[in-house]
Amino acid sequence: MNTQLLQSTPEGIRTAADLLRKGELVAIPTETVYGLAADGLNGAAVAAIFGAKKRPMDNPLILHIADEKDWAPLVTEIPDNAKKLAEAYWPGPLTMILPAAACVPNEVRGGLSTVAVRFPAHPVAQAVILQAGCPLAAPSANLSGSPSPTNATRVWEDMQGRIAAILDGGDCEVGVESTVVDLCHTPPRLLRPGGITPKMLEDVVGEIEIDSAVTHALIEGAVAASPGMKYKHYAPKAELWLVKGTANAFCDYVNAHSGPNVAALCFTEQVDKLQVPAISYGSIDNQIEQAHRVFDALRQLDEQGAKTVYVASPRPEGVGLAVYNRLLRSSAFRIINTIRVVGLTGPTGAGKSTVAAAWRRLGVPVIDTDTLARQVVQPTSPCLAKLAETFSSAILNEDGTLNRGELAKRAFATPEAAKQLNAITHPAIIALAQQRLEEAADEGYPAAVVDAPLLFEAGMDTICHKVVAVMAPKEKRLHRIMARDDIDETAAAQRIAAQQADDFYCRTGVTVLQNEADAVALQEQAVALWQDEGWWSAE
Repeated sequence: MNTQLLQSTPEGIRTAADLLRKGELVAIPTETVYGLAADGLNGAAVAAIFGAKKRPMDNPLILHIADEKDWAPLVTEIPDNAKKLAEAYWPGPLTMILPAAACVPNEVRGGLSTVAVRFPAHPVAQAVILQAGCPLAAPSANLSGSPSPTNATRVWEDMQGRIAAILDGGDCEVGVESTVVDLCHTPPRLLRPGGITPKMLEDVVGEIEIDSAVTHALIEGAVAASPGMKYKHYAPKAELWLVKGTANAFCDYVNAHSGPNVAALCFTEQVDKLQVPAISYGSIDNQIEQAHRVFDALRQLDEQGAKTVYVASPRPEGVGLAVYNRLLRSSAFRIINTIRVVGLTGPTGAGKSTVAAAWRRLGVPVIDTDTLARQVVQPTSPCLAKLAETFSSAILNEDGTLNRGELAKRAFATPEAAKQLNAITHPAIIALAQQRLEEAADEGYPAAVVDAPLLFEAGMDTICHKVVAVMAPKEKRLHRIMARDDIDETAAAQRIAAQQADDFYCRTGVTVLQNEADAVALQEQAVALWQDEGWWSAE
């Protein structure tokens, strides 16, 4: 096929519209990325999009309109929230999912009962839609899985010989695909972040829900309700690793892993600090620039011939959430976390909470695994369901919450039952702790603490760079437990007897803080240790 390259003149727009009416495919500019357009009400024309892109047929498409009155025939209902969002952000980079009308082909819906609709802001896109006289189905104009194109040259690289024409409208302003919000749910659900941020949505419709697939892989077998939800997407040929942590920690990590065919995708401020070929996708503090440049930067990596690429992770907030989402999928969720993890443990009554409090006052994020242990057994959680399956539904209260006393009675009846309890709860707690560590890294912390009484028993020491154990004489622990829990000496002694021996905590490689004086002295020890070790040195 001979692909025409059209200019965005009146003649070029007329030619593009004529081709679309004939059932041909034309790449058109929008303010987000270039779209591969077809008559959205012509099932055969839409099906040709999937062939040209090599795109799976179960991935739904977006219908683009150029007048608000044109969305009513495409849907069965326009709820108030949809009207409010249209008034606030249309035309613009916002796609709304609504119940589909019968006229919408299955090829557009991807087998779903809903349709995604958008009113683009780009004047060339609007002109083509109006002259074509039909809504246009228009996913990004690239081969499926590769980075979306933000200029006509990138479209040509993927689509030359595969489609009828490319309409050149210059560089796209936004640079990442539109925000997709599902209005068939209450509250509205964000399926794909973009130029319209979660805060902007909430300003108009109140509470929104962010789908877990925005920051995590789509569950195996789950149906994609929106474009861009597949596991791997927007990816260059190189193997990408998304590196979380501070700006300096990223540079240190990349320089330590330099080698042939290794490159970096980074912020402008990092380029001169790296010992490998580096491409910037924007300034560290400019999310708009990051969104505008990220896809073209990904394509430049292939032009350099990079095989392994380390990517500086943006902060997942505002427009940065959209960039983060695209880079997660570009890397197929391969993540390296450079945050320094300090494990904090010790026997009951030794003063571990005093140390944790001292570090919190330094601004250190402290992840309390006792809190996580309560969170993983919330009603409807997989962990609680597994506990009920293992120890009987008698461990559940009438409202579905955990009856901790009943679980304790059953789980600690035998050593084997206790092992079953730990086998169920410990992996869930570790997974949640790792999630909290990722969040701390996203927020720019160079280090964080995992406060875990059962650090070694749960195997959590394996995720720690350093472990600190707080120890104290038995008599001191006895009095602390009695005062803290308002129990007598016999009960306190029983708790101590149930604990591991001191040498269990004071093993090779562990830093020991001895609590032999008062709380103030222990706090001073904790602060001095943190500062002397230089655990903030990644900054």
